[in-house]
Amino acid sequence: MSEIDSYLKNHESLLYTYHITPEIKRIADKYGFLEYMVERYLEFLGDQTEDFLSSCSLPLTKSIRCNSLKVNCGELEKRLADRGFSLTKIWWSRFGYRVEKSPPRPSLGATVEYMKGFYYIQGEASMIPPEVLSPREGELVLDMASSPGGKTTHMAQLMNNRGTIVAVEKNPSRLRKIKSNISRLGVSNVVLLSMSGEEVSRLGMEFDRILLDAPCSGEGLIPLDPSRKTKTAPEDLKNFQRTQLTLLVSGFRVLRRGGFMVYSTCSIAPEEDEVIVDFAVKYLGMKVERIHGIPGERGLTSFKGISFSPELSGCIRTYPHLQHTEGFFICLLKKE
Repeated sequence: MSEIDSYLKNHESLLYTYHITPEIKRIADKYGFLEYMVERYLEFLGDQTEDFLSSCSLPLTKSIRCNSLKVNCGELEKRLADRGFSLTKIWWSRFGYRVEKSPPRPSLGATVEYMKGFYYIQGEASMIPPEVLSPREGELVLDMASSPGGKTTHMAQLMNNRGTIVAVEKNPSRLRKIKSNISRLGVSNVVLLSMSGEEVSRLGMEFDRILLDAPCSGEGLIPLDPSRKTKTAPEDLKNFQRTQLTLLVSGFRVLRRGGFMVYSTCSIAPEEDEVIVDFAVKYLGMKVERIHGIPGERGLTSFKGISFSPELSGCIRTYPHLQHTEGFFICLLKKE
């Protein structure tokens, strides 16, 4: 049995056993969520659970990333203001803005500035992983799950198009989407490969930094996609979890010693978040680097009777009812 199999087997009975009470049924029915999801939320959100569930029905403020590869951000602010958009700088982000007000026309994705690649429409929380990884000019960087290219092009911008980003994606239609974004945004330091993240050891390369924005349930995107209230069964979580662990191990093998990896998901499910990072710490010997200067709640150190490494408090979580963003999990890991 592999280490992954052993790890999952040790946790399965606790993670996937649910105790549904009449109160849980009442809350699930009130907000339209699956009962097992509410049981989990009560475990780690406690008396904030209904605030969270309620917030999932409210629209999020749209946000954009100014593309400094093509335009001065001050100039972009002025041009969009002239079109009737009202922007507020996101204080922790180098290039992010909230769109507080939009004109009836043109829409955010139909302006001349958008078509010229002056900005990318990107969720606020999804800007966090590239900022935390903070790739530098001249480095060799791997993006293990690069579709649709928002974080890939964000990293290229942080690197000023210097150095190399190897971005992998096996789905042909998604590859086309990434190519389109790379071209529109003027990115020139990305090598795009048609392959899965599990196969990256075939490249025979060692990377300075790796972004693993892992395929997941998207349980943090409910404000954007209400179908996710009832879309993911526990069996689906198990499948995502195995894929995430497999990708993590693949990335670990090609990360140089002393290199950094960001593990992130657009999910608030501990099964896809802390459970995965706990494996990285306990089985792979990776070290969690505490994230500072980014708004968010601390990572969980226990869930459903499972104790995680205390290091996991250095990861961060975002929620729509607290940070007013998508739900996200972000952790910075170092290969010792």
